[in-house]
Amino acid sequence: AVAARLFAACLAMRARYGCLIAFGLHPLYCAEHVDDHLTALETRLRQDQPVAVGEIGLDAWLPDADLARQETLFVEQLKLARRFDLPVILHLRRAQDRVLKYLRQIPVAGGIAHAFNGSEQQAQAFIALGFKLGFGGAMTYTGSQRIRRLAATLPLDSLVLETDAPDIRPAWASDVPNQPANLARFAAELASLRQLPLAEVCRQTTANARQALAINDTSLGQLHAARDPQLPYA
Repeated sequence: AVAARLFAACLAMRARYGCLIAFGLHPLYCAEHVDDHLTALETRLRQDQPVAVGEIGLDAWLPDADLARQETLFVEQLKLARRFDLPVILHLRRAQDRVLKYLRQIPVAGGIAHAFNGSEQQAQAFIALGFKLGFGGAMTYTGSQRIRRLAATLPLDSLVLETDAPDIRPAWASDVPNQPANLARFAAELASLRQLPLAEVCRQTTANARQALAINDTSLGQLHAARDPQLPYA
């Protein structure tokens, strides 16, 4: 979830589909976040067993971005993540160094740097802090040379695959909304870039995601068992 108004819907989605969820106050919705939403977030983290705090972070891309307000919310959410010993899912568009600064000040239990598009030096800094780096649709464009180079050369045990559906559309479907089903083709793209067997890439990136979010077979089994049998599965 990216805003307090969506917390209940996020819980309903987990009940219906048996999926993993996270709660956070996204920087792109900064204008609608009020201080009481931090209290609501704390309640959800305490009561509802999400796997992470997120998506949270900073976004300096928009010309009217209120970075001061974003930073205040980010700091408070990092404090909550540390209090509840949860990983975080990071949004860091044009703000990698700012995000790193706060992560060094308020250490958390790692997580995922979503849609990573920084430098190799920044990548290594996130990895050193216990984060996995997310690669997806942007990696499929031949013009995205830096992202493709990083996907090909960074340690495989530091990468996770993601779609960010319906956003960050892939090269083969740039005119339609992205969808989770594209993850398989992203895996194939990564395998091609690294010249590795697809099965190896799938196995390692899955293990990386489970490690980043502290997911194990027991927790997955409990999640599916708790799904409401009265609701349609799809």
